[in-house]
Amino acid sequence: MAKKEKNDKEKKANNFFKELKLELKKVTWPTFKGLVNNTSAVIAIVLIVAIIVFVLDVCFENLNDLSVGRIKNLVSSDTEETIDVETTDETESEQTGDVEIISADEEIPAEQIETETEVDETSVNSEQ
Repeated sequence: MAKKEKNDKEKKANNFFKELKLELKKVTWPTFKGLVNNTSAVIAIVLIVAIIVFVLDVCFENLNDLSVGRIKNLVSSDTEETIDVETTDETESEQTGDVEIISADEEIPAEQIETETEVDETSVNSEQ
């Protein structure tokens, strides 16, 4: 029984390849000139579409960068107006109660920094 099934499979395979050969003879194959013309047309269209997609990508990227930049400017200007952030530091003197405004460009002597940190530490300890 196994030989009978094997023979049937071989007959089907042989029949398939015979039919395949007959169908391939019916195909109208393009000439070399037609093949070159069609291939060059496909390559040209692909390149044109690629250039269009590239240009659109660059345009949309630039528009996106501009809009993100404007949003950042709006957000930063809103926070500056509401918080009123400056580049100066305010330090309180414990003895006089005056407020000194020190510009970020000025140099602060090391002794003054040490005394200010000591004052800050004592005020933190007293608050606890």
